[in-house]
Amino acid sequence: MKLLSLLNKKSGDVDHTEKRARTRKPEVPYEEKVQILKEAKEDPRFKEYVRSCLNCGVCSGVCPSHRFFDFSPRIVVQNLKSDDPELVYGMMDEYIWACAQCFACSVVCPVLNNPGGAVSILREIAVKKGLPSAEKVLRPYSRILYKLFTTGTQLSPDMMQPDFFKDWGPKEEHITEDLKAKRKAIPVPTLQNAIESAWEMDESTARELYEIHKESGALDMIKKIQPNTHFLVEEKFEEQS
Repeated sequence: MKLLSLLNKKSGDVDHTEKRARTRKPEVPYEEKVQILKEAKEDPRFKEYVRSCLNCGVCSGVCPSHRFFDFSPRIVVQNLKSDDPELVYGMMDEYIWACAQCFACSVVCPVLNNPGGAVSILREIAVKKGLPSAEKVLRPYSRILYKLFTTGTQLSPDMMQPDFFKDWGPKEEHITEDLKAKRKAIPVPTLQNAIESAWEMDESTARELYEIHKESGALDMIKKIQPNTHFLVEEKFEEQS
């Protein structure tokens, strides 16, 4: 473990996850940390995403998040290969959410690791377990989650408001004026009357989408971290029953 700690400090690529793991309060039971590591390693994708590691740092060199944040795809692989539940749990707070999921790391890795894929596994575990980090990250996206679960798309025309997208420039306000008239002018029938969704969706299609989310366990995952969103989705489809 001392060697691993030294390796993680190579060329300014510093691992702060161990410090976070040791100082986090209130302390999480060690058994829960062990279970998180166990679930990660039992995921069918794990062996494909986490192989060996040359500690070359090439992945960190192409990682946009490493450039701007306290994040390194190399450390993700190193910590997962350490079999240390404390180190892995230390990444479950802010660390794994800094990944941009661009998967540039997987393209350049000489041993075909996929650190971004490993992060996806850890994020899914965080959501399934309702960890505070997942709740915090997804809190601003409650309306987007609602749209995704009810219409299959993240955004809708009525969400494109100047206050939400200030970096889109001064013309955005003009674009959102008289939205109904402008949508009517689109020569695609499924788009002309769609304001609260990206396109018009048949009720049976929406119901099928709901059943998929329900049977796959996605709704149960959201219930743990976004109970209000879960309630609204359930209420919408109960009214349609």
